[in-house]
Amino acid sequence: MAMVGLFWITETSVYVGAEPEGYGRSVRLTADGVEALGTDQRGSWAWVDVRALGVHCAPVRSGSRWMVGAAVSTVLDAALGGGEVPPVFEVHVEDEDGTTELDTYSAALHGYATFEYDLSVMLLQRFVTGIANVSVLLDWGRAHAVEGTPGREAREALLRQWMEA
Repeated sequence: MAMVGLFWITETSVYVGAEPEGYGRSVRLTADGVEALGTDQRGSWAWVDVRALGVHCAPVRSGSRWMVGAAVSTVLDAALGGGEVPPVFEVHVEDEDGTTELDTYSAALHGYATFEYDLSVMLLQRFVTGIANVSVLLDWGRAHAVEGTPGREAREALLRQWMEA
């Protein structure tokens, strides 16, 4: 698996936020549209029916905030022997019937970098308008997800490249 922006990409799927475990809530993107996954949230929307796709309450961090958060978490994990539960954020799917609010877990425990958040939100809108296609992310996942998460510059380049595909 690899994280690029708000996207968790495996060899077979693309998620906004983290890939779900068990009945965990998540939002999956497919070439055909958007799928709600997990307990108490169901639904699927074809891209042609989606008017807007928004992200709300996603954890976004600055560089200094991340450094402090990572240091504090490391100390707490060492002292208390535990890990943190990832934050939840919302994905709003708007269609002709209104807006459906879906929950998903953040794949970035200490928040997403601002540039990745901004580019990811723009990419989601390009999926809605048809300028970009989720199939490109799926193809990349089949070829590269096993390599893990790329470095910062590569992630930014991928998000920009995908916006044009």
